[in-house]
Amino acid sequence: KMAGGSSNYWEDLRKQARQLENELDLKLVSFSKLCTSYSSSREARRGDSSDTTPLLNNSTQDRMFETMAVEIEQLLTKLTGVNDKMAEYTSTPGAASLNAALMHTLQRHRDILQDYTHEFHKTKANFLAIREREDLLGSVRKDIETYKSASGVNNRRTELFLKEHEHLRNSDRLIDDTISIAMATKENMTSQRGLLKSIQSRVNTLANRFPAINNLIQRINLRKRRDSLILGGVIGVCTILLLLYAFH
Repeated sequence: KMAGGSSNYWEDLRKQARQLENELDLKLVSFSKLCTSYSSSREARRGDSSDTTPLLNNSTQDRMFETMAVEIEQLLTKLTGVNDKMAEYTSTPGAASLNAALMHTLQRHRDILQDYTHEFHKTKANFLAIREREDLLGSVRKDIETYKSASGVNNRRTELFLKEHEHLRNSDRLIDDTISIAMATKENMTSQRGLLKSIQSRVNTLANRFPAINNLIQRINLRKRRDSLILGGVIGVCTILLLLYAFH
């Protein structure tokens, strides 16, 4: 009976171990798929200008990762406990005759536990590395966008300042040109005035020296004045006639 009870105890332990190993196998497959989909969604996020949906997906995946990691750690802890009980059983006096077979079975379960533990830690480390890298890249992209935005504002301000500066320079150049033209006109008029005074002085000198020429000049002036009066009268009469015709 003791041997039969010990055998049943061993089989129960093996059954528990296989059940836990099957659960771990399924969990690790799902855990690996989660990490793969997380990396893919991050890659898709890089080319997407709207980050709202990817952020929600990654937030959900982060929670799933934490939940699955806790569940797998609990299963590994349970399987470790079952293996420890199996190791204790192999050292009991009643199992001495079957010790070689039991140790072989125990070693196989230990190898499976070690493989699952190694796979879990590797997948978890890869997931955390991807998340840390993408968070860092996201932070860098955010800093770059902030810098570009600030640089764009500064560039627009600088461009406006440069345009205003160029406008002021053009205005100053135009004013300088206008002043130069005015000064040149003034000098030209001053020169012409001097020339006219010189001519008038010479004419007066000639008129004083030659009375006949003086009389001729006076007659010419009188005729010019008369012609001007006649011309003015004609223009006035024509203007009056045109006004009368227009308002008739």
